[in-house]
Amino acid sequence: MSELTTVARPYARAAFEFAVDKNTIEAWSTMLFFASEVAQDATIAKILTRDKAPQELADLFLNVCGDQLDESGQNFIKVLAENGRLSVLPRIAQLFAGLETEYNKEVDANVVSAYALSNTQLKELSISLEKRLARKVNLNCSIDKSLIAGMVITAGDLVIDSTASGQLSRLSHTLQS
Repeated sequence: MSELTTVARPYARAAFEFAVDKNTIEAWSTMLFFASEVAQDATIAKILTRDKAPQELADLFLNVCGDQLDESGQNFIKVLAENGRLSVLPRIAQLFAGLETEYNKEVDANVVSAYALSNTQLKELSISLEKRLARKVNLNCSIDKSLIAGMVITAGDLVIDSTASGQLSRLSHTLQS
């Protein structure tokens, strides 16, 4: 996975910088998502692994994408085909989305709770996290009844564990020290 990231990162950065310069971040995000879905199609994935001329691969890929890509998106696909990098499109799209989130000063926070949270609780949690992280927070909530009580919040590198088992574990560790 890290090798794919190393290969995809410069392409994602270049596409993102171009999108910022042209004020077309949303359009590029849509194009890259679509192109990544095309690259992940089983039939297309097989074709990408065969020995074909870069121009032939680019033409095939662009025919499948149709009018979903504008001229700059088509040129991007041609560059990827020329460099034999069409197969890393899914990772490029992921990295682009991460750059977009960072640019918009947003963070995705995963909240796993023992029970469903009310709208008031979600709003308070969101406000609290936005203050702590100094950015807009997008909450992704799920329920795990095995937690018994509390919740685990993960936002980037930050992990907040307020579950009953987490508190008991910390208490046990403190008592053993």
